[in-house]
Amino acid sequence: MKEQVIEFLKSEETSFEFEKIIHVVNPSDLQELISVLNELEEEGIVYRTKRDKFMLFEYCHLKRGRLDVNQKGFGFVITNDGDIYISEENMNGALNNDIVNVELLTGENDPKPEGKILKVVKRDLGNLVGEFYYKKDKGYIDLDDPKIKIQIEIDKKDCANAVNGHKVLVSLVKQINNHRYKGQIAKIIGHKDDPGVDIITEAYKHEIDVDFPPEAIDELETIPSEVANSEIIGRRDLRDKMIFTIDGDDTKDIDDAISMEKLENGNYKLGVHIADVSHYVTHNSELDKAAQDRGTSVYLANTVIPMLPHQLSNGICSLNPNVDRLAVSIEMEINPKGDVVDYDIFESVIKSNIQMTYKNVNKVLEDGVIPEEYEQYADVLNIMKECSDILRENKIKRGYIDFGQTEVKVVTDETGKPIDIKPRERGIGENMIEDFMIVTNETVATHVSFMELPFVYRIHEYPDEEKIDDFLRFVSILGYKITGKRKDLHPKRIQEILKELSDKPEYTVLSSMLLRSMKKAIYSKDNKGHYGLASERYSHFTSPIRRYPDLTIHRILKLIINGKMTNKEIAYWEQALIYIADHSSKKERASIECERDVDDMKMAEYMEEHIGEEYTGMISSLTNFGMFVQLDNLIEGLVHVRDMQDDNYIYDDYYKLLKGERTGKFYKLGDKVNIRVKAASKENKTIDFELVKEKVLKKDEKGI
Repeated sequence: MKEQVIEFLKSEETSFEFEKIIHVVNPSDLQELISVLNELEEEGIVYRTKRDKFMLFEYCHLKRGRLDVNQKGFGFVITNDGDIYISEENMNGALNNDIVNVELLTGENDPKPEGKILKVVKRDLGNLVGEFYYKKDKGYIDLDDPKIKIQIEIDKKDCANAVNGHKVLVSLVKQINNHRYKGQIAKIIGHKDDPGVDIITEAYKHEIDVDFPPEAIDELETIPSEVANSEIIGRRDLRDKMIFTIDGDDTKDIDDAISMEKLENGNYKLGVHIADVSHYVTHNSELDKAAQDRGTSVYLANTVIPMLPHQLSNGICSLNPNVDRLAVSIEMEINPKGDVVDYDIFESVIKSNIQMTYKNVNKVLEDGVIPEEYEQYADVLNIMKECSDILRENKIKRGYIDFGQTEVKVVTDETGKPIDIKPRERGIGENMIEDFMIVTNETVATHVSFMELPFVYRIHEYPDEEKIDDFLRFVSILGYKITGKRKDLHPKRIQEILKELSDKPEYTVLSSMLLRSMKKAIYSKDNKGHYGLASERYSHFTSPIRRYPDLTIHRILKLIINGKMTNKEIAYWEQALIYIADHSSKKERASIECERDVDDMKMAEYMEEHIGEEYTGMISSLTNFGMFVQLDNLIEGLVHVRDMQDDNYIYDDYYKLLKGERTGKFYKLGDKVNIRVKAASKENKTIDFELVKEKVLKKDEKGI
């Protein structure tokens, strides 16, 4: 009936009385029609006018979107057509992240639209996290998210023996009014002063599961701790081959191992051997359900929240050295142009010879220094570098975009307190493994794509032309001329733009701006290519320990390899992959946001120990309330306009600069400035800087 009603309402861009809609359904289904209309209204598909007429929401005068509230009380409704400003008096009881209907108070084409919230369509106050405290024999929660301005009262019987200072997860029982709720404690996370509680609290905020369900833990008892001879039957035995792993110093969940031979015809035979997690985490088992719910492992400073329990991720599924391990292997023959001319995918058993680290591999490949344990592997490492260089050159020729973004590394002590913040180093070894994993993921995606079977692709769609135009306009405002066609959006074009800007002092900032103009990579059952990699077909196959799409791909591949991809299996996966791709994309976004929040929190905590110190930084972004300055170690802080006391500075959105009304002095992106750390708050994840007069800094003052 839903489809019938929607089709009828599509017939004209107008509203219909209930009596007219009755004629499109069986009169005996009157009660069902009422339910359907209510449901469609709730889902935001249908709009009911004040006179009880019905029309498709897209035809009405209202806008719908998600409310993003500023801590000062105002907010913006994020819609498909742009952002709508909502003043505090026009919130109408709406809360941060509510889905709302908005009436425009300005013209439809106003460049800065303003609106009034008429209705909260959907409110999701799921994972509310805060600090518990008692007041007059009643419990209250001081929510961690300052954007959610509600009061939560908890009766003593629902306090779960919490004490003042406990971080807790709260569920709401009932709404008293717009801003008051009755709640109960769903879980005590821990005391705010206990080591590690700060990070786990952030995980709960982002709906990231910390504990595994008991049913999944019980299943671990059925999983062996070593490979049995019976499990090897039917697999290709590669235990006598030179195979090894290369990872970070502290990596314990090892997904991938590699091997390499230089063939007589001048080609390279690259072997990539991926842990066969699906052999142990069987489809629809409790461990599989838990892994699917999580979607990904989450790496937060010194803490890992794994997709699979440590007994698996660090044990039988990890390709640890000198022990038998089950794998899904792919061997690729790569010619001197970087093309894969032949490949073979099969189930295998391997025994990694050594667990190498990037640090030591880089000594071999960058410095020519060979650590004692690496002597017998030095030649093959250099052959691997040859192959990697060829693959990278091939990627660049086709348009692979390297934005050159550096990640931050938070170094903590045993209690979780940050003791250093620095850019994460990336050398030849890291790039080499990336090159090998990319060609592997492309080859696997190509293999299944040509079979036209169900699959999970990693897609990255073309950017919006308007956003690239905005970026190029800003570059021209800075006085830089970019050659080539403006309308050309091929990845090669973006690569050329970055190359033309690479020698500019603002390059780091401009590269970040251009990256933000891109769409986000997601998972999909439909192949749409990967723009950033300039790849026609791409997948995530190489990390089944820590990514659920990879584990799913292993299942599909093994069905194909073993001739078990029947019509029934095809029909099942065609449907199942819709949810798996969408859910995995959402969990990945939650993971990235949580990682970013933890980094911000730890950087603020670190800077609490550096109040009053002076540094040199670069202006990384500008707003109407100030400018953000990034230091050499990637820490960012805000210089608020109220602290720029030599003039009244106004933000110019067109030229992206702050300009003094009286002096005409201005600050623009990429400018170097000297700052003093004014304040920092771990609790609020904020760092405040203030400008200091220009001076020649000592060498040891230029970065933390």
